[in-house]
Amino acid sequence: MDADSLIDRQRLKRRLVFWRLLAVAGLALAAVAALAPPGGGPIRGPHIARVDVEGVITENPDHIAAIRELADNDRVKAVLIRINSPGGTATGGEALYTALRHVAEKKPVVAAIGTLGASAAYMTALAADHIVVRETSITGSIGVILEAPEVSGLLDKLGVGVNVLKSAPLKGEPSLSSPLSPEARASLQAMIDDSFAYFRDLVGSRRKLGAEDLARVADGRAFTGRQALALHLVDALGGEAEARAWLVAERKIPADLPVEIMHEPAKEGLAGLGFAGAAQKLLMGEWLSLDGLVSVWHPPL
Repeated sequence: MDADSLIDRQRLKRRLVFWRLLAVAGLALAAVAALAPPGGGPIRGPHIARVDVEGVITENPDHIAAIRELADNDRVKAVLIRINSPGGTATGGEALYTALRHVAEKKPVVAAIGTLGASAAYMTALAADHIVVRETSITGSIGVILEAPEVSGLLDKLGVGVNVLKSAPLKGEPSLSSPLSPEARASLQAMIDDSFAYFRDLVGSRRKLGAEDLARVADGRAFTGRQALALHLVDALGGEAEARAWLVAERKIPADLPVEIMHEPAKEGLAGLGFAGAAQKLLMGEWLSLDGLVSVWHPPL
């Protein structure tokens, strides 16, 4: 080869090496990005932890444990609860309330209710030191409900009988296959009344309501944000910005602190299960009864 050809070959080799190194670097960066947690990983310095309460509330031990850990995390200077939920099970709301009150013993907790914050979701908001709500939000719905289908009439028409053997008359009530007896109804109503008393007393204590004011709001009805403010169920109108402003003004939390979002693990829904999977869920009653007494704005279908 002549000198010019040798020089051209050397230049081509250098270019190939450069592009190969660039490709390797690109693959390495892509691998790091794929392995990195969403949002760029946890914030290392002081910050506000945001707990999102969305959809139907059920008891989630992992989520509850993670919330309780915020109390002892020195990097977390305050907790913001962002709520958009129609409620859920009474035990789910109670578990969230208890965990958040544990945190509130050590650091400020503020709640911002969005479109919905009713029933067990409102119970969750009660854990906050300050509740902010939109003017047109739906909140309140203080109460407990138990719904159970009964298809004995349909079974009779189809000529289907069900053999039920019980250790006692009230075992397994309510039942799909037989009408509710007066004794079973009284037993279930007593259980509902006791759970409602827990919820009602919680509202009275946390919102400092007298007997008359408490009776006015604890009849199961829902309220708009403006109505809830007039009835002293919430503290102010606004959203997340107003909730953070309260932390700054009343709890001296620096305005420039970043927010780290702590999501509850996603719940499996009917979408994506396919017809057979959704039908199985419905027939098994998992979507009808949730996991106990329900405190929800609209009971599940």
